[in-house]
Amino acid sequence: MDGIISVDDSQRVVMYNRAAEKMFGWTGSEVQGKPLDLLIPERYRGGHNQQVRRFGATGTTSRRMGDNTVLYALRKDGTEFPIDASISQLQTPEGKLYTVILRDVTERVRAREELASFAAESAGVREQEKSRIARELHDELAQSLTALKMDTIWMRDHVGDEEATAQEKISEMLSMLDAAVASVRRIAADLRPLVLDDLGFVPAIEWVAQNFTQRTGIPCELQVDESLELEEPFATGVFRIVQESLVNVGKHARATKVEVEVKASGDDLLLRVQDDGIGFRPNAPRKPQSLGLVGLRERAMLMRGDVKVESAPGTGTVIEARIPVWKRPA
Repeated sequence: MDGIISVDDSQRVVMYNRAAEKMFGWTGSEVQGKPLDLLIPERYRGGHNQQVRRFGATGTTSRRMGDNTVLYALRKDGTEFPIDASISQLQTPEGKLYTVILRDVTERVRAREELASFAAESAGVREQEKSRIARELHDELAQSLTALKMDTIWMRDHVGDEEATAQEKISEMLSMLDAAVASVRRIAADLRPLVLDDLGFVPAIEWVAQNFTQRTGIPCELQVDESLELEEPFATGVFRIVQESLVNVGKHARATKVEVEVKASGDDLLLRVQDDGIGFRPNAPRKPQSLGLVGLRERAMLMRGDVKVESAPGTGTVIEARIPVWKRPA
């Protein structure tokens, strides 16, 4: 089932099995003695040649090609397809021989993309539901509680001072109503800050930084390009990464200050959250129920981005996310 192709030191094909014929559409006689570039998309040819030469210089017997990235090959009809591949080398009397064993992973990549698309759509649905609940909490429940508070104030003003027990009870009710209104607004904001929908991305980032400082007492220095405008799902996704990063700082870092930077970098949006806290070992086993960094990486992955974490005990933590916001498919 696996295609097997052997090339000489000049990377010309010397062996090409039937599975490779079926995979690429070329017969063995058509590719015999031809450069391997015939089977590689043009944009990858230079890099591939350099990688093979570096591999030859290492003396390593074999290794997987591409590490964790998807490689692409070229069929006779000009179409590209994703592959998994490994390469080995053997010194022969005629010179060095490189052999590549490869497998068409089109279905695997398609399934992965469909799963990523489904996950992104699910995340969008969850955000819509959070937005609906937050709006109802803010517009319905909070307003009803506020109206109830006004009625309670009316009762207080119309109950005589001689009714000391009633006045005391009404004061307790007003305190409870104030706490309930504050809780409803906090829960609504945590579910979905309405400023993100009403005013846009930059005001929402400013709000979450101010809210973090109010809750924790930790100063948060914000550097954000005021001209940034993000469409969905990027606005919500980036906002959530900032929000969850600050939540992690508040819970675990014991920091005295935090810096948040959001800026454009080519076709990407660069997000950086740095604290001066106690730090940790990123490669250490994850604590049970600790999903902070996992959640950040998942959110970035849904936007085809990635997250890097740099930290060590006593040195603070830097979280950097790069999201291809403005890159369009070719």
